[in-house]
Amino acid sequence: VQLQASGGGLVQPGGSLRLSCAASGLTLDYYTIGWFRQAPGKEREWVLCVSSNDGSTVYTDSVKGRFTISRDNAKNAVYLQMNSLKFEDTAVYYCAADPKRLCTGRYVYWGQGTLVTVSS
Repeated sequence: VQLQASGGGLVQPGGSLRLSCAASGLTLDYYTIGWFRQAPGKEREWVLCVSSNDGSTVYTDSVKGRFTISRDNAKNAVYLQMNSLKFEDTAVYYCAADPKRLCTGRYVYWGQGTLVTVSS
């Protein structure tokens, strides 16, 4: 089983990026997916989760209204659309997957991260 986050890069404040989480060895549609981030010098932070039960999504307050998550089952991928990016969104972003159908905060599978840098 392998998860891989990609799509990071350098973006100006107010800009947008779309991160992808691709998987091999598991079908993401059957998994609850979480995104996390770790800023330089800080602990890893939970960002959002989409459940496999009904597709319901929960977000940390700092990204509400700016970040959205979507699934592409045909590509076995999950996307994190990030809009109106702020300096404080700079971090390495990770995706994670869990076979439980609800967002519990615990994940079995973790991907390698992708760096997002918001800078002018």
